[in-house]
Amino acid sequence: MRSVSVAATQLACGSDVAKNLDQAEAAVRNAQRQGAELILLQELFATTYFCQQERSGFFELAETLDSSSVVKRFAALAKELSVVLPISFFERAGNSFFNSVALADSDGRILGSYRKSHIPDGPGYQEKYYFSPGDSGFRVFETAVGVVGVGICWDQWFPECARSMALLGAEILCYPTAIGSEPQDPSLDSSGHWQRVMAGHAAANMVPVIASNRIGLERAETSEITFYGSSFICDATGEKLAEADRSSAEVLTATFDLDELATARASFGLFRDRRPELYGALLTLDGHSRSAATRALP
Repeated sequence: MRSVSVAATQLACGSDVAKNLDQAEAAVRNAQRQGAELILLQELFATTYFCQQERSGFFELAETLDSSSVVKRFAALAKELSVVLPISFFERAGNSFFNSVALADSDGRILGSYRKSHIPDGPGYQEKYYFSPGDSGFRVFETAVGVVGVGICWDQWFPECARSMALLGAEILCYPTAIGSEPQDPSLDSSGHWQRVMAGHAAANMVPVIASNRIGLERAETSEITFYGSSFICDATGEKLAEADRSSAEVLTATFDLDELATARASFGLFRDRRPELYGALLTLDGHSRSAATRALP
C-alpha cells in the first residue's frame, strides 16, 4: 500500500509580490498541517495574471531556473515540510521566455522542469506575447510520493497531454491554472467545461487529477478578468472528491492508494488494448498525413 495525501490550493493574487508569496507559503503550510504530501499551487502565483495585456515591462518578472527566487524559496519550503511542490514561475532562458513549473521533491531537490506546451492567445489571455511554446516535451517526475505529471492551464484542455503523461508512468496529474471570465463576452462561463475535461482525463487514464485555479477580480488597462476558482481534486474515475467555491481562498485535500490504483488500471485494460498504430491522425493538424495541397496532386 502506497498511500499519498494531496492538496489543491486556491488564492487571489495582487500587485504585491511579497504578499502573494507569503500567502502561497501559508497555504502550503496549512495543507501540510492537514496531512498533504503533494501540494499544488496555482499558475504564476507570484504575480497578477499579467498576460491580460501586452506590456514589455513584464518581461522583467522572468527569472532563470537556477536563479529564480520563487523556485528557491519554495524548494526550501518543500525541504522544511517534507512535501512535494510543483512550483509555477515565469522562466527566462537565454533570449527565450517560458511559462514553467519546477518540481521540488520532499528533500528540496529540483527534479527538473516542464515548460507549458500549449500557449493560448485571445482577449485577456495574450500569452503568446510572453511565452514561447515549451520545448521540454511532456514530463513526469519520480518523487518521494509517486510519479507526478504536470500540465499547465491551457495544456489541460488537450487529451494528448494527459495521455502522454500517463504513458510515461504518471500516477497523479497536476494542473496549475489561471482561468476565469472572458473579457470579450462576460456572459461566457467555462468553469463546468473546464472541470469536466480534466475529469475526463482522469477517467480515460485512470489516474487522479488535481487542479488549482486562482480567484478574484484582476484589472488591466483595457480589460478585466474575474477568476472563477472552482479548484478540485478528482479520483481515477473522474469523480470529484473535493471542490472549492468560486471566490474563497481554500485548501482541498484527498488521499489515494497508488498501489490500489495501479492494480485497477492494469485490470481494466485501457493501456493493454491501445492501438497506437491506428492513431497516426493525431500526428497531423488536419487528420491526414499530407497537406491538403499535396493530396490534390495526382
